[in-house]
Amino acid sequence: MTLRILVVGAGIAGLAAARGLRVAGFRPDVVEALPATMSPSAGIYLPGNASRALRLLGLDVPLRPLGDLIFRQVFLDTRGRDLFEMDVAALWAGVGESRALSRSDLQQVLLTGVGGEVRYETEVRDVQIIEGAAKVEFSTGAIAEYDLVVGADGRRSTIRDRIGLGGPATPTGQIVYRSVVSGGPPLTDWTAVLGRRAQFVAMPMGGRKIYCYADETAPEAPDPTDPCERLREIFGSFGGPVPAILERIEKVSVARTDEVVLPSWSRGPVLLVGDAAHATAPTLAQGAAMSFEDGWVLGQELKAAQGDIPATLRAYEQRRRPRCGEVRDRTRERDRARDVPPSLRDPMLRRRGRRIFTDHYRGLTPPV
Repeated sequence: MTLRILVVGAGIAGLAAARGLRVAGFRPDVVEALPATMSPSAGIYLPGNASRALRLLGLDVPLRPLGDLIFRQVFLDTRGRDLFEMDVAALWAGVGESRALSRSDLQQVLLTGVGGEVRYETEVRDVQIIEGAAKVEFSTGAIAEYDLVVGADGRRSTIRDRIGLGGPATPTGQIVYRSVVSGGPPLTDWTAVLGRRAQFVAMPMGGRKIYCYADETAPEAPDPTDPCERLREIFGSFGGPVPAILERIEKVSVARTDEVVLPSWSRGPVLLVGDAAHATAPTLAQGAAMSFEDGWVLGQELKAAQGDIPATLRAYEQRRRPRCGEVRDRTRERDRARDVPPSLRDPMLRRRGRRIFTDHYRGLTPPV
């Protein structure tokens, strides 16, 4: 079946959707509002189910030389003392490897899988559903008609707004700090130092580089004017590898995290995927994994379809919603733990942390 398909967004979700469609035999158009020169910064951690989805998409081979494999997650208290550790390799055995790498490297791998041109600096101005098709107006002035429009344009999705599938994303109250440090302390494990309403995570990402992810729960606080200074203010008293990393940090990106929960992900021939449909706080590092899985499942559902696009999109949603809901629920559960005073939380984590945190991923080990 020849379908006219448009993917809106060339970030992780959009490129994964385009790849999933391509593998299934379709040739989607891909547009991106930002210029091609806007390369993503910082790093990213991909758990085992993300690697499995990339394998299904046929993108695992170009990923292998990139970044660093993660075999253990180590959790420390604010003084740098052990709380517990997780055997990540055992958790994802038979599923896939866990890896930390540069976001720009991942973006390049995903771009090679599109199999066609991405039209940058091309924004969708409007989408109208007319007689079962989607009429799309672009910022270039062009107008085109599609059998399917895939909105992969993130938490603040224009497509979600234009098609009336839900309101704005809901802030979680978290402020996230990301940085890549060169020549920091020797680090072999994904390492988290847990404070109260704040955590500092660091992991090796290859090439003597460390990817740092830190967050604080501060819903009323203004955006920091000096992110580096704010990091040192929050985490300056932390132990473990944190002091040596803070000494080397030069550039920090800051973002506030949002959650997207919608009653439906599609309307007629328009579907939302990735963060546009089901964003969560990044606590479980499942944003990219869910997007990769979305892309694979969408392609397979369309490939098996009998021509009824709205029914196919509903079937896709029924297949994906339980898994994405599991990620949201487990994310909220883990984030609630940060509000527990360390004097109560840390002894509990020393006793049961490995089992509790491992259980957060149990529902993601079965096939997509």
